[in-house]
Amino acid sequence: MSWARIMAPLSGGQEDADALAAGVSLAEPFGAELLGVYTPADVADVMPWMGDSFMGGVQATALESLKEAAEIGEAHAREAAGRCTYGKLRFLSLQTPVWAGLSAESRLSDVVVFTDGPPRGRGALAESFQQMVADEQRPVLVARRNLRIDGCIMVAWEGGKEASRAARLALPLLEKAARVVIVSAPKSGARNIDPARLQDYYRQRGVAAEIELLTGGGDVGHALLDAASRAGASILVAGAFGHTRLQEFIFGGTTRTLLNSEGPSLFLSH
Repeated sequence: MSWARIMAPLSGGQEDADALAAGVSLAEPFGAELLGVYTPADVADVMPWMGDSFMGGVQATALESLKEAAEIGEAHAREAAGRCTYGKLRFLSLQTPVWAGLSAESRLSDVVVFTDGPPRGRGALAESFQQMVADEQRPVLVARRNLRIDGCIMVAWEGGKEASRAARLALPLLEKAARVVIVSAPKSGARNIDPARLQDYYRQRGVAAEIELLTGGGDVGHALLDAASRAGASILVAGAFGHTRLQEFIFGGTTRTLLNSEGPSLFLSH
């Protein structure tokens, strides 16, 4: 299996260079295209908030400021893309409606790459991250400093729909790994989660995987992070937002624990 197109949303900020570098790390082993997509704030999203109470001149000034900020951001994003030496890099600047454009590009990309800020709710791309994972249900790589495609990759397995989807979609990544470990916590729920079934699924596709069982109860998210640390995993594959988004927002959940951690890079799918 292979990937042909990796997408990296860009904000025109300082993290764009890191996002592109992570995208290169993911695209290069597959000879894939890297698409850098400048994703500005959309004027169409802001206008309804202005309403009729805004005087014409004030509204025009506000819209002009947004347009100017978008142009400056695009220039910065283009500059970051210009410094990237990857031969299969392509740059795209989205126009209104930005939300629809980002969705369309993501649907024709194999993986969407973000740096660590947006998944933590920081920066201009925080909503774009939520859009990609929860709304578009695209596989997403949260790239951190220890990102290595050819290192140890750990797959969190609990037998659910989200975990199964992530485990399948990560196969091209696992084929490049030096070591694959399936980690499972049988006591964390009532579902039959025999990890040997996933191990056999991988074996039939040419990927040899080890199994580690987490015997304790308690916080699954922190247990997964501890296991990843012990294994020296550079990437953790996991299903995202297994509960409803409202439950995840109120109670945190395993996904939120992983996103707020200082652990390995994350390959997530909802």
